[in-house]
Amino acid sequence: MAPSPLDPLAALLDDFTSHLAHERGLSPHTVRAYRGDIVSLLATVGLSRVEDLGSLTLADLRQWLAVQAGAGKSRTTLARRAAAARAFTAWAARTARTPTDPGLRLGTPRTAIVLPDVLTQSQASRLANLAQTRADDGDPVHLRDWAFVELAYATGARVSELVTLNVAAVDLDERLARVLGKGNKERMVPFGIPAARAVASWLADGRPQLVTPDSGPALFLGARGGRLNPRQAREAVHRLAALADVKDIAPHGLRHSAATHLLDGGSDLRVVQELLGHASLATTQRYTHISTERLRAAYLQAHPRAEVGPEG
Repeated sequence: MAPSPLDPLAALLDDFTSHLAHERGLSPHTVRAYRGDIVSLLATVGLSRVEDLGSLTLADLRQWLAVQAGAGKSRTTLARRAAAARAFTAWAARTARTPTDPGLRLGTPRTAIVLPDVLTQSQASRLANLAQTRADDGDPVHLRDWAFVELAYATGARVSELVTLNVAAVDLDERLARVLGKGNKERMVPFGIPAARAVASWLADGRPQLVTPDSGPALFLGARGGRLNPRQAREAVHRLAALADVKDIAPHGLRHSAATHLLDGGSDLRVVQELLGHASLATTQRYTHISTERLRAAYLQAHPRAEVGPEG
């Protein structure tokens, strides 16, 4: 619902979120998070009127982040809120809502490197094999889950990218998926024969059992025929992980596993960046930490002098 003319602050926030969605192409989730961050910022520094926006200072921004840190917010959350503040002040200055941009010198809190949870290659195979065996009963949901897991691991695509795939976006002959990623950036991602076989079985024997007039072009469908949503996809992967007796993992864990296994197999870092749709190579580089740790573990287990002490 459109804000009331008596609510200029809400109108300001609507203009800002429209800028984030349509000009910067941010996801709906990120737009909602940034809007909430700016509401928190303005409330914390006591700016309740649009007319007061020009008085916002760098000290105000730092005070707001300090309050968040004192409340126990994680460094990842603080980094996102700093990014939201910088986006807001840059937009406000560019649109002449403020005379200057106080966020220009606002730093980003350093975030800890958190190694993503991944399956080993044997665990990934066990998960996929279990999904295939489960699909032998012809149940359309089981066929869908098999296809989803195989395609998720084969492409390393995000769950949001997988559930928005349409049938026409997957070329089984060329084994390529046309994926729409963050910022509406499209990329072509190859996949292997196991994923092609699973998707073909789903399209031939599973999807026709679930399709309804409301299904549209969606590749993956829920049990009632609508487009599969991220929550349903996560539940399916958690369920399969439990049945396969591997560590509990979500679709994003399959993405992490794919990236790690590609690097373990010798893939170039920039190729993996392109496959995953990372804007920054630094995001892809975190997977090298996992591969290095595995290399170290293998060395310590196998090398005869790996445990030599300081006198050795």
